[in-house]
Amino acid sequence: MIQELIANLQKKQADLKLGGGLKRIEKHKEKGKMTAWERIFYLLDEHSDYIEIGMFAGEGLYQEEGGCPNGGVAIVMGYVKGRICIVVSNDATVKAGAWFPIAAKKNLRAQEIAMENRIPIIYLVDSAGVYLPMQDEIFPDKEHFGRIFRNNAKMSSMGIPQISAIMGSCVAGGAYLPIMSDYAFIVEGTGSVFLAGSYLVKSSIGEVIDNETLGGAKTHTEISGVTDNKYPNDASCLDAIKNVIDKFGENETAKFSRIKAVKPSYPAEKIYDILPSDRTKPYNMLEIIKCIVDDDSMEEYKKDYGKTIICTLARIDGWAVGIVANQREIVKAKKPGNSTELQMGGVIYSDSADKAARFIMNCNQQKIPLVFFQDVSGFMVGSRSEHGGIIKDGAKMVNAMANSVVPKFTFIVGNSYGAGNYAMCGKAYDPRLIYAWPTSQLAVMSGAAAGKTLLQIQESALKAKGTSLTPDEENILLKTIEDRYNEQLSPYYAAARLWVDGIIDPKETRKVISMGIEAANHSPITERYNVGVIQT
Repeated sequence: MIQELIANLQKKQADLKLGGGLKRIEKHKEKGKMTAWERIFYLLDEHSDYIEIGMFAGEGLYQEEGGCPNGGVAIVMGYVKGRICIVVSNDATVKAGAWFPIAAKKNLRAQEIAMENRIPIIYLVDSAGVYLPMQDEIFPDKEHFGRIFRNNAKMSSMGIPQISAIMGSCVAGGAYLPIMSDYAFIVEGTGSVFLAGSYLVKSSIGEVIDNETLGGAKTHTEISGVTDNKYPNDASCLDAIKNVIDKFGENETAKFSRIKAVKPSYPAEKIYDILPSDRTKPYNMLEIIKCIVDDDSMEEYKKDYGKTIICTLARIDGWAVGIVANQREIVKAKKPGNSTELQMGGVIYSDSADKAARFIMNCNQQKIPLVFFQDVSGFMVGSRSEHGGIIKDGAKMVNAMANSVVPKFTFIVGNSYGAGNYAMCGKAYDPRLIYAWPTSQLAVMSGAAAGKTLLQIQESALKAKGTSLTPDEENILLKTIEDRYNEQLSPYYAAARLWVDGIIDPKETRKVISMGIEAANHSPITERYNVGVIQT
């Protein structure tokens, strides 16, 4: 089953590379232009690793508008002349590269990653600007289109390099993005940049002028000085970007610990055998971790206490990390009086929350990046847990995690339900990168639990009106509720809305962590770790 999920993932990834489809790609290339992905691969160092950001953004959204595959923009973290960078490449085969709401969210995520890690960002611009039929959902609010240019200005003040290449249309407010960059290049014949195109100029002030004369490469390099240099084609423009990046100096680093990498004790593919196809079945998360970390590098913290959460120091590709992971096996917990208690795997109890909070604080004190592996059903409920102070202990864990100053990386292996998502560093808690495996599910609770809860609510409402459901009607309603809810549990539903940065094959996890820490190492930690009031 897991192999089927991965095969489906790989097919979807291949489809995304086609953007708006083969016919549109053909028309795009007839203009002498590379596709969004061809530009990326030409720019990146040959045979080097890269990570896609915002994979599946927009999937299933805007169907009434014809869809917006991959948010209309391809974004990667990769190496250009040996330097780790963010590359943002508009896909003009998708609605002429127009900005849908999800496109703005995805571009902002790219800028956020560049700002957090203080790494260069490269914009390959080929966009018709805001998608006008949805302008009210992308134009005026804090996290809308205008935030892009605010971030341009902020990154400039932070000394983060920004390079833009105008390789197609660049109009209206979007014109500010490349021109607020440190370098602005333009391709002759295809690149154009102006606040208003020829049609709008004519209707506004009556001037008749063609787009090339108005804002083409020759105009902006020889007359206005808006762009730096013009290039005859995409390849020569991308070569110029490489030549600029090749000259950048080195900045101070965070100095995270790294030694020579050692391969994991198990091959990454063993994860497929360890993870059960039935998500209700237990498995040992430690075995999963051994497929990812360097061999013989684990030093487990309080391994005989709070056993439903694994806390361990380790190395991944040579980098020192602190791992916080949900244990999915049923464990025995020692209690006062030499008694024992069975604890359910994937559930956070008071002792495991207490242990995790302390471990997270240790990692912050010692400048060790944190990695979270989620397969969590939530915190333990019931009178025994409530009387034991589970809310207080959970709050302690959330506090320690939320205030972390070391970089955090999150991977959703299986379940990610309710407050468990929060405590294990969900999207709301600023992980530098967050990815889901194809086996994951995200929601307030499981589909079965939600279905029964929502059914009870509807039955109560009907009883208040003096009616009730027959058993058959009840089963039909329950199935309808569960089907709708289960669709929302899918990792693709989450990725479409950028609740995660994408969905990856589990064997890619080690690479994502290593590149993520390498990027984070470019941003020295200047903030003091302070958890404030800890609940005791």
